[in-house]
Amino acid sequence: MCGIAGIIQSNHNEYQAEHLKKMTDALSHRGPDGEGSWQSNEGTVLFGHRRLSIIDLSDHAAQPMQYADRFIIIHNGEIYNYVELREELKKNGYSFRSQTDTEVIVAAYAHWKEDCVEHFDGMFSFAIWDKQDKELFAARDRFGEKPFFYFYNEEKKCFWFASELKALWAAGVQRSPNFKMLFNFLTIGYVDNPNKPQETFDNNIEKLPPAHFLKIKTADRFEVTIEKYWDIDIEDEPLEISDAEAIDQFSELFTTSINRRLRSDVPLGTSLSGGLDSSSIVAKITQQQTSNPKLQTFSAIFPGFETKKNILMKWPNNFRFNH
Repeated sequence: MCGIAGIIQSNHNEYQAEHLKKMTDALSHRGPDGEGSWQSNEGTVLFGHRRLSIIDLSDHAAQPMQYADRFIIIHNGEIYNYVELREELKKNGYSFRSQTDTEVIVAAYAHWKEDCVEHFDGMFSFAIWDKQDKELFAARDRFGEKPFFYFYNEEKKCFWFASELKALWAAGVQRSPNFKMLFNFLTIGYVDNPNKPQETFDNNIEKLPPAHFLKIKTADRFEVTIEKYWDIDIEDEPLEISDAEAIDQFSELFTTSINRRLRSDVPLGTSLSGGLDSSSIVAKITQQQTSNPKLQTFSAIFPGFETKKNILMKWPNNFRFNH
């Protein structure tokens, strides 16, 4: 899972390492395998990380990670196609000290800059500081699987970010409940505002929307910009393919997706909900890993919890809603 936290500020005396430590301490449950921090020479950039080790368990994969004596990265998530990307980047002259996907992300940024996100297959939330250009680049995956919350004080020219709201509160951001979001959650179960995707349950804190990246330039000014890098294309014409071709394409995509997610340096497991999707995943994993047929599976139940379907089935047959 991992936890990331950072402070970007124009005044190096405003916030210190102890503020960052409070943020990473609040994220300790996200990363029990390691803790690290980094601070720029000017004291205007502070990065913190809590690590959950999945790929490359060595110290070479520890974060914050420096690359090419220019870039610093903190990352939460996993890039599933990192093996393929690493080979492509090697052909372009890039070298690697670790076997982790985090180093591939930062090398991809060095090569493609902001277009690097177009190459990633995965779930991610990361921040990269460019020491040469004095610029922050942060991005979130296409569907927002990994979180990225931030607080921007325009008057003080200070930007804080973290994997959870509580990390920002721990460092001193004043809590301000967003009652509109709370009302929507309690009445219709919404945890997001479709019309304002950056909105959170705290009025002072926003989140980087899915499929967006963020940049902060501080070389001669403090400017925060946010851009969307991906969206579903709904204008394409339907594919004219046969059922057999559709089955073959889906099978290839499904198999590739599962094989990439099986890359791990720790034991693997998967969840079973009783549905077709999770059962298909377990069946495919078992088929692919014939040498390890005893796959660890997990299911979650909540005693006393009744689904809407079960509740409706208990209504009397003659029950009618009043209009």
